[in-house]
Amino acid sequence: MNNKLPLEGIRVIDMGIVWALPWTGAMLGEMGAEVIRLESLQYAPRIVRHGGLPRPAKEFLPFLGTLGKGYPDLDPGEKPWNRYAMFNALYRSRLSMTADITRSKGLEIFYKLVAVSDVFIENNAPGVMERMGITWDKIHEVNPKMVYVRSSGYGFSGPYRDYSGFGMTLESVSGHSALRWYDNENMFHQSHSFLADASAGAAALFAVFLGLRRCRKTGEGTMVEIGLSENFISHLAYYAMDYAMNGRLHSAIGNRDLWAIQGCYMCKGIRPKPSAVKTTGEDHWIAITINNNEEWEGLCRAMGDPAWTKDEKFADQLNRMKNHDELDKLIEAWTSQHDKYEVMRLLQAEGVPAGAVLNSEDVLNDPHLKERGWAVELKHPEAGTHKYAGPVWKMTKTPGHVFPAPCLGQHNEYVYKRILGISDEEYNKLVEEQHIGDSLIGV
Repeated sequence: MNNKLPLEGIRVIDMGIVWALPWTGAMLGEMGAEVIRLESLQYAPRIVRHGGLPRPAKEFLPFLGTLGKGYPDLDPGEKPWNRYAMFNALYRSRLSMTADITRSKGLEIFYKLVAVSDVFIENNAPGVMERMGITWDKIHEVNPKMVYVRSSGYGFSGPYRDYSGFGMTLESVSGHSALRWYDNENMFHQSHSFLADASAGAAALFAVFLGLRRCRKTGEGTMVEIGLSENFISHLAYYAMDYAMNGRLHSAIGNRDLWAIQGCYMCKGIRPKPSAVKTTGEDHWIAITINNNEEWEGLCRAMGDPAWTKDEKFADQLNRMKNHDELDKLIEAWTSQHDKYEVMRLLQAEGVPAGAVLNSEDVLNDPHLKERGWAVELKHPEAGTHKYAGPVWKMTKTPGHVFPAPCLGQHNEYVYKRILGISDEEYNKLVEEQHIGDSLIGV
């Protein structure tokens, strides 16, 4: 039986930043591609490797919010750029080499790697690659079979081409934020969801496959570009079409649905196991959706058929929608007496779509996810042993392989000497010139 991973033999150069394309690189690596992250000792993206604080003082970390909590045991260690949670979560399953491509020698190294690779992925702002001397024309000249997948906030043409974009700004321009807030709150209180980044990462993965397929058929590489905003708009096509066809604008719906009874309802504050985190009932919720009369009857049975369910106000879906606010209060009066997992089991047994709202602790301890092996335990040489998200797919013959994110420059010798054929003498010279190393310079 052949247990080779499906992408073995494919080499990828990764210069992705933050979330979107780094997510693509992780998935490619877990399917067997050799993903080589090209980094710089001088210009490591701050939010990627170390959260914006290259050498934060340990005593100040508790006061730095999410940034400070991104290190194991609230300790940045000697090399914080190898311990930061965001990097270790999103940049797993790949290798790391270093070169300063802002200098001619570094750029030469980049193109040497291009010559022996299959795919190049990056999601820097328009113009960044070009200013460093990296262009599609040059890539195609060096390696006519190269597949180049690039992404930016608004794409690489049009009047917004050079606009900056990040998180909530892209979700807002995509129309997502206008639908996601609650009608009893100010938009100011809305947080971003990162969905635009994650969806662009998945789209870029598909683009890589398209490029490789085209190369297999024609013998030629291609460049594919993705605008995060327009990619994400496609996920909201119904709302755009409703306006195009009916002139109808949709506003915030919170947890509601357009035609189903739906909401998040508070539950009793009990955890399935002892927790080090003190919680209250306000931290426990259940999401419930009632699409039709059959599911409504299932909800009624689960609740014990209380008398109010026979009221004419709730006799059919239309009346239930008209009286949604009152119905929410009545449903929550029941859910608040029960644990969220108990409510989920009761409703699912009656054929009602319902799911406990899980936080990070719940997810890592969820019995269903445990049985399916969703989380994998990885031992990182500097960040320690922790649980990570496993491969997205479950293939019967070729299960994915997840391995820890690389330390900075961890695979320099392998890439330079074995892949690029650099001599020991030239390697040592590149170390002296500060192309090769394992520590950020000037921090």
